[in-house]
Amino acid sequence: MFRRSLAALGVAAVVSAGAVGCSNDADEATTVLNVYAAASLKKAFTEIADEYARVHEDVDVRVNFAGSSALVTQIEQGADADVIATADEKTMARLGATAADPEIFATNTLVIVTEPGNPENIVGLRSLTNPELSTVVCAVEVPCGTATAQVEKNTGIDLKPVSEESSVSAVVAKVTSGQADAGIVYVTDARGAGDKVSAVTDPAFAEVVNAYPIATLTGSPRQQDAQMFVDLVLGETGAAVLRADGFSPAPA
Repeated sequence: MFRRSLAALGVAAVVSAGAVGCSNDADEATTVLNVYAAASLKKAFTEIADEYARVHEDVDVRVNFAGSSALVTQIEQGADADVIATADEKTMARLGATAADPEIFATNTLVIVTEPGNPENIVGLRSLTNPELSTVVCAVEVPCGTATAQVEKNTGIDLKPVSEESSVSAVVAKVTSGQADAGIVYVTDARGAGDKVSAVTDPAFAEVVNAYPIATLTGSPRQQDAQMFVDLVLGETGAAVLRADGFSPAPA
């Protein structure tokens, strides 16, 4: 959750004036903008949300990070969301006309993460078929799992993961906590984990690229603020943040 609220100012006004009304006025002056974003966007959208709130001091930006499929399900069930950014187009398409004119803002590919130093000497995807290794992947219902399944299909390699997680961040956590020898995540997640993991690539990963779309929600009563957030992501500021976090640009 990322907040730029006037609550503190409201409290100060109450103390000085001895009236509750000032606090209520401050609350009413703040717009809450709910952004739903794929787990793999956590670092980038944290920075972008902070930048948005810095410019729009009257907006309280709240970002809900989870697996793309879970986010869409929450919106389908009536969650109060203004903006949605998923890790693939297929998941976004589930929202149909509820997502207003989705636009691609970044792309991402997969990579293998291991314990620091790669102690099991994993050299590529086929290494993960070793029955002595414990591998975790994303569940096929979420974009990183769909991409992993496509890589398996393309290569004919059949992985036997010890678990299938609901988000890419959960896969990273299993590896960094020592519960698994390896996991398949996005390049950006490997970079975000820093020295907590080692990354191992495979040529097959380059053939499966996830495109990330973003859209406002048609039912949002905060369309102007939502569109300004989308514009920030699609603009130079968003592109710079995403690039620094390892995302590739949207195709021209």
